[in-house]
Amino acid sequence: MGRRQNEIENVSSRLHPRPEPGFLSAQQHEYMKPLRIGLIGYGFMGRAHSNAFRKVSNFFDLEHQPVLQAVCARDAEKAKAFASKWGYASIETDWRKLVERDDIDLIDIASPNNTHAEIAMAAAKAGKMILCEKPLAMNGPQGEKMVAAIQKAKVPNMVWYNYRRIPAVTLAKQLIDEGRLGRIFHYRAKFLQDWTISPELPQGGAGLWRLDVKVAGSGVTGDLLAHCIDTALWLNGDIDTVTAMTETFVKQRKHNLTGKVEKVGIDDASAFLARFSNGSLATFESTRYARGHKALYTFEINGEHASIAWDLHDLHRLQYFEHKDEGRVRGWRNLHITDSDQPYMKNWWVPGLAIGYEHSFVHQVADFIRGVETGKPAGPTFKDALATEYVTDAVLKSARTNKWEKVKHVK
Repeated sequence: MGRRQNEIENVSSRLHPRPEPGFLSAQQHEYMKPLRIGLIGYGFMGRAHSNAFRKVSNFFDLEHQPVLQAVCARDAEKAKAFASKWGYASIETDWRKLVERDDIDLIDIASPNNTHAEIAMAAAKAGKMILCEKPLAMNGPQGEKMVAAIQKAKVPNMVWYNYRRIPAVTLAKQLIDEGRLGRIFHYRAKFLQDWTISPELPQGGAGLWRLDVKVAGSGVTGDLLAHCIDTALWLNGDIDTVTAMTETFVKQRKHNLTGKVEKVGIDDASAFLARFSNGSLATFESTRYARGHKALYTFEINGEHASIAWDLHDLHRLQYFEHKDEGRVRGWRNLHITDSDQPYMKNWWVPGLAIGYEHSFVHQVADFIRGVETGKPAGPTFKDALATEYVTDAVLKSARTNKWEKVKHVK
């Protein structure tokens, strides 16, 4: 009876298959092509990416539907728990096996920085599309190898600099490109946190690899300032020269993996001045020692005719000042970015209802898929992200030499 019942269930499953994890309904599948995702890493970014893959087809009209095919992590039990919670169909504990699988179309790299290059280059060789967490690489030379591999393989690629796709930031880009600000004079940005102040906090391991220079590559320069730099390059063009200073406030920390007290090699704080190719001046600052700030990311741009300011803590608003306004009513406008004629918002709710941080990842997946479908790649590509690597390299070099350093430009 048991064998007969199994045969009946097998036939039934072929005739009336259950939706696999990550899939939409059967009716929706009739006109949507699957894009089978292989995720590497299940931490904070793995969750953010998975949420975006699950939500994008509910709100954006695309030809392809992300399918959560497999998640890869070294700890099998944790990978199984993550797969169960997020709806991944299978797991792997070796990323090489994931890259080799024929049922994977796209590799999403959400693992620590020192793993990005090897995984990305193997995935490119295997012909997979690639999404990679920021920063692209440990440094510029490593990033160049990744770009070369991508270009040789000719596979679609993108780096998860998600702040470009917060609607208020995208609107800032539109206003600048329309010439509303005129000539740009100043760009200033900061990204402040306070979570590493305690000297008792260890370095290294699953949750604290960002404090281990061998894994992270650098501290706040490659982590937080990388976001600021990517946004700045996108909004205001290339940076030519920088002069920087960095500081490591806690010189030694216990390492979670060795159990020994070891030297801290990352920068806890970083600040630099910069000159853009368009002649504008800039200041950038980042630290994890700004008590009271959890994720204060702001930028302000001052132009000949207008100024723009944005704050991550109020991410659905853009501050805008236009000098041509009549003097008696001239002042900073507080633009509430929720209307359908503002970037991305027609895909969400009715005017007046705001969206949040997680939606920027949904927008990035939507733009990536649309780029694949149209043959017009959406940025930042690996090549775009290499420009940020060149800036962070120059910043760290300047902090060592105490001199102005030239920034290499992407060819």
